Amino acid sequence: MSLVVEVVRSGFVESRHQVRMLTVDADGRPVEAHGAVHVPASPRSSMKPLQVLGMLRSGLDLEGELLALACASHSGEPFHLDGARKILAGAGLDESALLCPEDYPEDRTVTQRARVHMNCSGKHAAMLATCAANDWPLATYLEPAHPLQRAIRATVEELTGERVAATGVDGCGAPLHFVSMAGTARAFRAFPLGEAGSSERRVYEAMTAHPEWTSGTHRPETALMRAVPGLMLKAGAEGFEAFALGDGRAGVVKVEDGASRARTPVTVAALGSLGVEVPDPPATPVLGGGGVVGEIRLQRA
Repeated sequence: MSLVVEVVRSGFVESRHQVRMLTVDADGRPVEAHGAVHVPASPRSSMKPLQVLGMLRSGLDLEGELLALACASHSGEPFHLDGARKILAGAGLDESALLCPEDYPEDRTVTQRARVHMNCSGKHAAMLATCAANDWPLATYLEPAHPLQRAIRATVEELTGERVAATGVDGCGAPLHFVSMAGTARAFRAFPLGEAGSSERRVYEAMTAHPEWTSGTHRPETALMRAVPGLMLKAGAEGFEAFALGDGRAGVVKVEDGASRARTPVTVAALGSLGVEVPDPPATPVLGGGGVVGEIRLQRA
């Protein structure tokens, strides 16, 4: 069986997105699998919880909202920007140390590009804070051979149970590790199943307690995490998303053509395959002339 997300406008299917999906039960056994879930994929920002875990293990000292922000692909709301600056200030740094690209935030009233506006600035601030705590070089913190990036890669390989298939460059400039969707699901299970007080558990508790800090106030990821208690969810670019529940159930989705608009309906279906009903799931309407003229929906073929 294949999964396809259809974009329906005025009763006609105008686009289709092919999807891969994997869900596993509380013991890590596959529940539903579609597509090539065991071949290397590009998780993009879905890897941020693993990257932050590598930082915590290397001495990063963050809790609560700021720890959630380190895991974020944020919308650039004022509290996100203030949080990134606070992480930097705690390490005796300011935003001039950031090496992520300049960008505009989602806030349409802001017309100036800045590195702190970039959606990964919380992660980059945390990377710099980790380097400062270890007296590691700051100017080269994005290089794969840097001690920070070596520690992160080791953490990714440990939690996924796989050797990194390849390393590229993510949109923010940080190393991007290619692993399978199955390995990603295995890694996400480690966070809720971590012992109390462990670094894994600290990441899980920060993300689930502060979902708006991991994405944005009005983002579908935040809506899903608020609707499903104990859901840790992290979206990535190019249609990737991964999640875990408090008992170790987990799932990963990948939209083959990278369309982010297809992601939420598949994630809702993935949760459903694990027996989780999402009350009032985030709407995915198709608009025309300022009104709703269709929907984005999942079809099983």
